[in-house]
Amino acid sequence: MNLSISEIRSQKFRTKFSGFDTVEVSSFLARIADEIADARKNNDDLSKKVIELETRLKDYQSIEKALQQTLMQGQETAGKTVEIARKESQLILQEAEIKSAQILEKARTDLNSLNEQITILKAKKDSIGARLKMVLKSELDLIKALEVDEEIHSNKNENNSAEPAVMKTEMEDILKQLG
Repeated sequence: MNLSISEIRSQKFRTKFSGFDTVEVSSFLARIADEIADARKNNDDLSKKVIELETRLKDYQSIEKALQQTLMQGQETAGKTVEIARKESQLILQEAEIKSAQILEKARTDLNSLNEQITILKAKKDSIGARLKMVLKSELDLIKALEVDEEIHSNKNENNSAEPAVMKTEMEDILKQLG
C-alpha cells in the first residue's frame, strides 16, 4: 500500500461510542506523514547522490581509458617521456581508484542506513496495526457484553437491542479489513 503524505494528513476517522481522541489521532497521523516525507526525501537525495557518484565514476573511468591511450602513444614516441608519463598516470589512477572506492563505499553505507530506517518504519507500522486491532477487539468484546446485558433486559424494551448488534457488525467489518 503506497500512501501519499496528503492522504495520511487528510485521513478522518468516524467517532463511535467511547472512540479515539481525534486530536491525538490527527497528531499521530501528522507525525507519520512527516516521517514518511523525511524518509522519501532522504531516499530521493540518496538516489540523486548515487546517480551523481555513478556519473563521477564513469568520468574517472573515461579518464583512466584516456590515460591508457596516452600512455600507448607516449611509448611509441619516446622512452623517457613514456617512463615519466607512466609514473604520473599510475599515481592518478591510484588516486582515482581510491576516490571512487571511497565514494562507492559511502553510497553503500548510506543505502544500508536508509534500508534500516525503512525496516524500522515498517515495524512501527505493524506495531500500530496490531495495537489498533487489539483496541477494536476490546471494543467488540464490550459490545458483546452490552448485547448480553441488553438480552437480559430485552423483556423491558425490545427496540434497544438492535443498536449494539449494528455496532458489533461494524466493528467486525473493521477487524476483517485490518486482518
